[in-house]
Amino acid sequence: MKINIYYGGRGLLDDPTLYVLGKMEDVLRELRVSIKRFNIYEHKNEIATLPQTFKEADGIILATTVEWLGIGGYMQQFLDACWLYGDKEKISNTYMQPIVMSTTYGEREGEMTLANAWEMLGGLPCAGLCGYVEDLVTFQMNKDYTLIIEKKAENLYRTISQKIKNLPTSNQAVRQSVLRTQQLNLTPQESEQLSKYVSDDTYVKQQKEDIEELASMFKDMLGQSDYEMETPFVKEFESHFVPPEEFQASYSFMVEGAKKPLYVGINNGELTIHYGEEDNIDVMAKLSSDVMQSIVDGRMTFQRAFMTGEMTAKGNFKTLRMLDQIFIF
Repeated sequence: MKINIYYGGRGLLDDPTLYVLGKMEDVLRELRVSIKRFNIYEHKNEIATLPQTFKEADGIILATTVEWLGIGGYMQQFLDACWLYGDKEKISNTYMQPIVMSTTYGEREGEMTLANAWEMLGGLPCAGLCGYVEDLVTFQMNKDYTLIIEKKAENLYRTISQKIKNLPTSNQAVRQSVLRTQQLNLTPQESEQLSKYVSDDTYVKQQKEDIEELASMFKDMLGQSDYEMETPFVKEFESHFVPPEEFQASYSFMVEGAKKPLYVGINNGELTIHYGEEDNIDVMAKLSSDVMQSIVDGRMTFQRAFMTGEMTAKGNFKTLRMLDQIFIF
């Protein structure tokens, strides 16, 4: 017989769930049960692949600790992975015993959450164990508590070895009539491969970059590349230019979405404006197209955009303040 243990706590030394699991493992080993424990916090980057470890297990233990509210994020993520990527046929023949210890209120609710989740997944539930522990040393020294834990381990072994059946529950009816996984009908092999892809951050990042590249390519093919086909804001700057006397400055605006910066040069009353890279820039600014549109529409000034953080800039700030005098929108 093989039993896998999935621990969803944080691995703290004074975690009572770890003590309970240790006692249960001792009893099960005496009964010649092969045990493998998975600390989910050690596998947090590949939680999506953990349901594939059910393959050779006759039963599993889901164990977690209630530290302030509920079963915790690691265990919830693991159950989500079981629902999305787990082999439902294998789960339907796998017994599960929930173990929830608490250092605050909520151990019974936690045990019920695990039992309900496993039933909705189609699995076979076993009688669980839950308890409140105020002081771990006192809990460990209590022989009656130790006996209860050992009996629970024996009951799990007996349930799995005798394949004890349970009466039907409403959770099973709800699963059949209401709960359905919103995904393609995949084989267990395809689900396993998908779970590996999902847990691979590099693969997911590359997929996102490929999608963005394809979207940009098709946008260009359809003639919708606004910043390449047009020169936005150029006419607005030219029409609202107020030539200053004896003033020279160069500005570079990196507008979000534009592939090249907007260059604005002023030389003794003459204006030079175009999209492209230039050297010897006095002020470099970065802002979104919406903020730039608000400025040229007269709803906002360059100074206000800079003070509110909607536009960032570096260079000569005295030259930056001159923008609102040179371009009156």
